[in-house]
Amino acid sequence: MKNNTNTNETIETDITHNFGTLYYPTSALVFYETDDYNPDGYVEHFDIDSNGHPVNAHPLTVREANRLAKSLTIHSRKEKDFLKPNGVMSENVLFIDSAENGKVIWLTRGQKRPMLFTEKLSIPNGSAEVPPLLWCANRQGLKIFALDSDERPNEETPLFHAPFFNVYESGSVCMGTVDINIKKSASLEEFMAQWEHYFFNSYFSHLVNSHNPIKGNCVNLWKGLIQNQGSFPKEILVNSNLTLKNLL
Repeated sequence: MKNNTNTNETIETDITHNFGTLYYPTSALVFYETDDYNPDGYVEHFDIDSNGHPVNAHPLTVREANRLAKSLTIHSRKEKDFLKPNGVMSENVLFIDSAENGKVIWLTRGQKRPMLFTEKLSIPNGSAEVPPLLWCANRQGLKIFALDSDERPNEETPLFHAPFFNVYESGSVCMGTVDINIKKSASLEEFMAQWEHYFFNSYFSHLVNSHNPIKGNCVNLWKGLIQNQGSFPKEILVNSNLTLKNLL
């Protein structure tokens, strides 16, 4: 389970910055309709006073209707922007499903990444070399696997278990107390960057269900990589018996 902070001691923290934007009611619409066979209707607009009470009832004006239409159009446009690239799509992107929940599969090459560990693992925090990674995420969850090459994979490319703590044998990541908040209007680049940030900027804490993702000791692996700054030993990766085709 990944945690945003180390919980071994209690610290008083100002959390007001975590509160979302507060919205206050300023107006309300009431829709009236006759009970005839061919019902007729109209819309009445109410202002909301400082006590939250509806006042100044009047039929909806053209100006008010235009404001409502503009607001709905802007909201609809933002949702259509979900997973839309900001420019030319990166060659690291392998698959996009821009439906409401959305799904993206992308590749990151082998590189140094920040690594955070809970105290009980006795691994120092720091940067370490990680293997090429294959990410598969929607707005609610993330799966991650390792690759044995920086080359762009195809549907038959074998996937290896991601050599990290907090990852199930299925590849799903246990995010624990991490607050996942992917906007419905997030661009493709924002979506991928947020998931990578969530994963590498929260604490690794344990092996899930005793699943050891490597050939050897996972604690010793990361302790050695952080202390010695060596290259990642791909020979310790374990085949997951899945291919990219299984994630599509």
